[in-house]
Amino acid sequence: MAKALRVFSYIILSVLALILILFIWFYLSRAIPIWQAKSKIGAPAATLYADGLTFRDLNKNGILDPYEDSRLPVEIRVEDLLSQMTLEEKAGLMYHTFIFPGKEGQIAGVLNPMNLLPVESALFNKHMHFFNLYMIPEGKLAAVWLNQIQELAERTRLGIPVTISSDPRHTAMSEGAAVAVHTPAFSHWTEPIGLAAIGDTAFARRFGEIAAREYRAIGIHTALHPMVDLATEPRWGRISGTFGEDAELSSALGAAYIRGFQGDTLSATSVSTMTKHFPGGGPQKDGWDAHFEYGKDQAYPGNNFHHHLIPFVAAIEAGTAQMMPYYGVPAGQTSEDVAFGFNRDILTTLLRNEMGFEGIVCTDWNIINPLKIFGFELMQPRAFGVEHMSPLERTQKAIEAGVDQFGGESSPEQIVQLVNNGLLSETRIDESVRRLLTLKFLLGLFDNPYVDVDRVDELLATDEAVRLGYESQLRSQVLLTNQIIDGKPLLPLENGSLKLYVEGHNPTVAALFGDIVDNPDDADVIILNINPPFDPGYGRLAGIQIFREGRLYYTADELEPVLALLEKKPAIVTTYLERPAILTEIAEKAGAILVNFGATDQAVFDIIFGNFNPVGKLPFDMPSSWESVLDQMEDVPFALENPLFRFGHGLGF
Repeated sequence: MAKALRVFSYIILSVLALILILFIWFYLSRAIPIWQAKSKIGAPAATLYADGLTFRDLNKNGILDPYEDSRLPVEIRVEDLLSQMTLEEKAGLMYHTFIFPGKEGQIAGVLNPMNLLPVESALFNKHMHFFNLYMIPEGKLAAVWLNQIQELAERTRLGIPVTISSDPRHTAMSEGAAVAVHTPAFSHWTEPIGLAAIGDTAFARRFGEIAAREYRAIGIHTALHPMVDLATEPRWGRISGTFGEDAELSSALGAAYIRGFQGDTLSATSVSTMTKHFPGGGPQKDGWDAHFEYGKDQAYPGNNFHHHLIPFVAAIEAGTAQMMPYYGVPAGQTSEDVAFGFNRDILTTLLRNEMGFEGIVCTDWNIINPLKIFGFELMQPRAFGVEHMSPLERTQKAIEAGVDQFGGESSPEQIVQLVNNGLLSETRIDESVRRLLTLKFLLGLFDNPYVDVDRVDELLATDEAVRLGYESQLRSQVLLTNQIIDGKPLLPLENGSLKLYVEGHNPTVAALFGDIVDNPDDADVIILNINPPFDPGYGRLAGIQIFREGRLYYTADELEPVLALLEKKPAIVTTYLERPAILTEIAEKAGAILVNFGATDQAVFDIIFGNFNPVGKLPFDMPSSWESVLDQMEDVPFALENPLFRFGHGLGF
């Protein structure tokens, strides 16, 4: 017994010692880089005066350098700054990764695939000046935080300002949106697929203008959108971020969206757009997404590769500043089966030479290095087709393919090593850095990267923005069916005069429209919101359901209670149509089906009770059976046999 206790004590002490060692290692791995970085923090930029104008002395030399002179052409400013940069500073600009705030909005850190990297180290040790936001503080606090980042950037050797990017942040959905981030302080709109259901290019441009104003108000400069991928594969889990299945509609809306964010030319009020996912992420084999190894292949059984380029041609014509290739491998379409981010045929021959794109090519996130915490690999990079290569070799191949910047990565030392070893020329690095610096100058960041904290509240969620956002939620809803019951269409219902049994909607909202009952047998009408179907075992990163993938049909266990409820009383079925779900059995029994593409319960009930006449039209075909989904071709639009509802379908009252 005593021996067992001693062994147990040794085990406990060993575990505690290991924890202590890991804690010390983690602390030193952060503390040492921070100490090194802080030793390099210089003075803020002084003010220079010339011809009655003021300028910022970003390199602190007491002289008005050409790159500091806002009167000069951008090309001259870029070349002057480029001539002053070290190789390490150039390499740092070619990396673009996540940044997170502290709990109270103070400076925290960035997510580095090699470890957790403090902001100070990112700026002063790695010379990184592009960061991607995910979580942010609310409103004014976000602006304070991002101003603090710019203040730090001003103290770097050359005072190069930071460019901040973001995924979509204007969704009306507080949960359930695929990649969009619900931001309470912003105005709230339908998803992009909802803009397709509206089909109004002027309205899409107005959304872009409002979203850009709200982005710039807190210090965001780049939109990691739009997605102009064609939703030709109904199983794909990212359809809600697209403009649907039709190439002509997607092209028109994508171009309007870009012009809304950027304006007709880039300026200090613009938000640059990073259009994705070149050359079209829609035709995923069997619908599986390329974020995951099982979804790495893109399929073109209909030999329809070039059809998916149509919206990207429109995006280039609209002036999109940046382009993001997807993770997938275009099997059989290029000289080598490697992912788009490593594929010279795609990025140089096609995008640059044939399509004439002159902007920035930034990879999708994490294609080079494995994600490591405490030295342990948590996730392999999405380096499809080049898995056998080292991170250094992948970096070289991507740059030689035509990449200007690496998303989600923070290892500029790899570029420095490649140049020093003679494997890449500094002239090639200069090509990418010119594009990156040009964007910063065009966005006005060298002249004033700061936001006016006192104006944030008046610029966010203005009355017009809130009104138009809510209008988008109303206009995008599609009434699929509306049966005749007792001699008249079931919808619209009469406000305030009915007993309602409600499932899946907020009961507080529902109570504004009628008397809520607990038993469906006591109701005049049933209103039932059903969740979209998917395979929960797929589309997960770090245990979080990022995308809903797989089946579009409801299982018997899911369907039976719904159909049983529909037998009881006249029933309205509502759902968020993130993908073209199979609603055949439900359509046979429901009194009405109303679908949305991102709407609050208030907006849904406003349609049901006739406060707004539905005008939305389906942005894709909806299948009648799973067999038809399995038989269609991933790359061909409108390839479903006998769809239940056609593209463009939508009823009114």
